[in-house]
Amino acid sequence: MHQALCLKTLLLLSFGGYVFSQDQCTKASVSTCDDCIKSGPACAWCQELNFTKPGEQEAVRCDTRTVLLGKGCLETNIVSPRSNHKKDKDRPLSGGQHQKDPVQIQPQEITLELRPGHPFTFEFKFQRAEGYPVDLYYLMDLSYSMGDDLKNVKNLGIQLLNKLKSITGHARIGFGSFVDKTLLPFTDTNEEKLKKPCPPKEKDCQPAFGFQHVLNLTEDAELFTTMVSKQNISGNLDTPEGSLDAIMQAVTCVDQIGWGNSTRLLVLATDAGFHMAGDGKLAGILEPNKETCQLDGNMYSKSNIWDYPSVGQIARKLEKQNIQPIFAVTENVADVYTELSKLIPKSAVGVLSADSSNVVNLIVEAYNKLSSSVIMTHDVLPEDITVKYASDCETGDKKETCNGVTIGKKVTFNITVKAESCIDTKSFNIGPMGFRERLKVNVKTRCKCECDNRMSLHEHCNNRGSVICGTCRCQGGFLGQRCECSLGEKDEATLKAQCRKDNGTECEGRGECECGVCKCHLTEGGQYYYGSHCECDNEHCEKYQNKLCGGNGNCRCGVCECFEDFEGSACQCRKSNDACTTSGSDCHGRGKCVCNQCVCMREYKGPKCEKCHTCQLPYKHLTCLEGTCSRTWHLIHLCPSCVLECPEGPNVAAIVGGSLAAVALIGFLLLLIIKGFIYVKDLKEWRNFEKEKQRSQWAKGDNPLFQKATTTVANPAFTGDS
Repeated sequence: MHQALCLKTLLLLSFGGYVFSQDQCTKASVSTCDDCIKSGPACAWCQELNFTKPGEQEAVRCDTRTVLLGKGCLETNIVSPRSNHKKDKDRPLSGGQHQKDPVQIQPQEITLELRPGHPFTFEFKFQRAEGYPVDLYYLMDLSYSMGDDLKNVKNLGIQLLNKLKSITGHARIGFGSFVDKTLLPFTDTNEEKLKKPCPPKEKDCQPAFGFQHVLNLTEDAELFTTMVSKQNISGNLDTPEGSLDAIMQAVTCVDQIGWGNSTRLLVLATDAGFHMAGDGKLAGILEPNKETCQLDGNMYSKSNIWDYPSVGQIARKLEKQNIQPIFAVTENVADVYTELSKLIPKSAVGVLSADSSNVVNLIVEAYNKLSSSVIMTHDVLPEDITVKYASDCETGDKKETCNGVTIGKKVTFNITVKAESCIDTKSFNIGPMGFRERLKVNVKTRCKCECDNRMSLHEHCNNRGSVICGTCRCQGGFLGQRCECSLGEKDEATLKAQCRKDNGTECEGRGECECGVCKCHLTEGGQYYYGSHCECDNEHCEKYQNKLCGGNGNCRCGVCECFEDFEGSACQCRKSNDACTTSGSDCHGRGKCVCNQCVCMREYKGPKCEKCHTCQLPYKHLTCLEGTCSRTWHLIHLCPSCVLECPEGPNVAAIVGGSLAAVALIGFLLLLIIKGFIYVKDLKEWRNFEKEKQRSQWAKGDNPLFQKATTTVANPAFTGDS
């Protein structure tokens, strides 16, 4: 595999990284060499004088290299700019030796001149140097459950620095801590609880907080021990912590924390999960995280104002600052941070013991794993620029990745850059993720021809213009393919207008306008377009049986002119009515003879329109054009000269009106019947009621429950007058 890649690289670089293409040259409106080069990556231009024939447009100079050579253009006269590169900074690699300012990438700056559409490949080398400095920022969860861990962390500074220095020679360490936002439901907002969020038995407890930066990156292990020893545990309500808030501040506060030109490690130590973007709404926080440093007196000032950042925001910021996170977490949340690590390139997860006593070994193992993995990455690319990677290592599962890269081992990446279109000069950076060194790539595009036959006032242009790339560029007052047209009193616009039919395209796109007259081009078949505006050709007429004008005529300006015995739009019909002839007329007088076939009127069928299946057949409608016809159905078909005279069709209006009237009458009768039935039934019921009434006897008596009034009250003001 290594040999195959080397061979491929050798082939690429031997041609200056230029990738030849056998694609076709798709050209639209082309009149100059620059237009041709911009048309496509496979297009080339022939700058040879007299390459075009009289009447040919200059666009024939633009085609693939193979086609131009086939047309007789010399190789030396073919213009096709190739991509190339120049190394602006190319310091040699330091190798595995210990140096103060080691060089781990080569080259450091490169300028590419790219032909649009053509990929260009160059080599990029990386070699880990011994003694490359390391910055480690220890970010610790100080919620109450991490009390035992804090005791051990207070004593790890010297041990951790000694371990890192034994590997790299130069190391610094810093410290920060976090809990969560001091708002419900994350933290108890009772005044006393904010001051002391720990259980009552805990004496040493600091007030609730989001994130605080404790110690800048330093080589002083004693200072680390002193500052961390002053830290106390704190607390909150819910299980997830404000880990992402803390990471965002540790990553964006570059100057405050003191990140240097080194391998940057961020260790997150916690025993709980994390809040993420959107959780802040639970506390009424609607403003999203703005990904900026907001330290005020070493405290995160926007903790209760900005929402938590998203995982995507964290991943982007870590990559931008070349910081590699190490998640040192307890076993109960290891799965959570393993999934998080999959979303953050160049990150590692280690399982802490119950009291974090194994944290030093965990960090060293994670550092070795991260530093031995080389992942190529780049900035946000300019528009229309693409980048691809291929490596010579056999361990990477992706083309931009090499694993197991030890100190002193050199790896090579083949980087392919392509510009899809013509652009102004742009720059971007490429480099291994997690390392500060970057290759600056400057990209220019080659969209102009650099022809070597520029000649002024040349006889090829009638001494009225200069030759540029094989074509004439006329002086003022002259026009034409060879500057043969003098404008005189007319201006260029007036002359060109004479070549436009109905204000359309100049010479219908089929010729060149010279002195107000269209000089037509050749057609694909080798003939010329013709007409005052090149609007005619003899190759585009209607076809019949895949033959122009059916092979029975000539094409003239898009219309078939048929031979004497043929007719039709494609000369597809013979001039004959033999197949239509009947006694006395064609098609029994019931149709027309078209192309020697009967085209019958609507009611009639048959090869000669002799049948009428929709006609009635009473005898009085039979007539005979010659002789006497038998009045039998059998003989009607035997006597094609008999004419069926179809009677008039039914009166549709009468049928519809009668049907509606019948329906209305039937409905009315049904209503009368129903009404009569109801009347008879009601009459019967009434008579039964009268009979029952006459037989009834009413008893006379008093209601035994009724009692007369015992007291009568009169209104003294009532006189009885109304």
